[in-house]
Amino acid sequence: MQALVRDARPADLDLLTAFNAALAEETEGRRLDGARLRAGVAAVLQDPSRGQYRVAELDGRVVGTLLLTLEWSDWRNGWFWWIQSVYVLPQARRRGVYSALHADVLARAAAAGDVVGVRLYVEHENTGAQRTYERLGMQRSRYVFYEVGVPAPGG
Repeated sequence: MQALVRDARPADLDLLTAFNAALAEETEGRRLDGARLRAGVAAVLQDPSRGQYRVAELDGRVVGTLLLTLEWSDWRNGWFWWIQSVYVLPQARRRGVYSALHADVLARAAAAGDVVGVRLYVEHENTGAQRTYERLGMQRSRYVFYEVGVPAPGG
């Protein structure tokens, strides 16, 4: 059975929050602040300019998700779509759930007409996910990713 992919809805808030918490714990060994995480997921669900969650269902049950965010490329005069927050329940893995989500993203990107590429980042140690992305036609980027945190105002 192929996974059904749909837009996340406000009713998915608690599930998306739980999936993100599980993702952080599994991939980075991090326990996220639950209230802050829930507020962040809610912000996306309330304001599509922040991103869009897509969910995959098997037998009417949400078993996987990803978040799409946008980056404008002045060099290419188009959008890069970033796949983030990918999570599939352990019992649903190896059943084509992520493949269905990925195919949905590519089809929607092609239909949009102004998307020049789809990108994602993955932990160096997450070789299983890397193999999946490569199997689906993604290639390792020539860019190296850097970041710096910004302290909260007054703190």
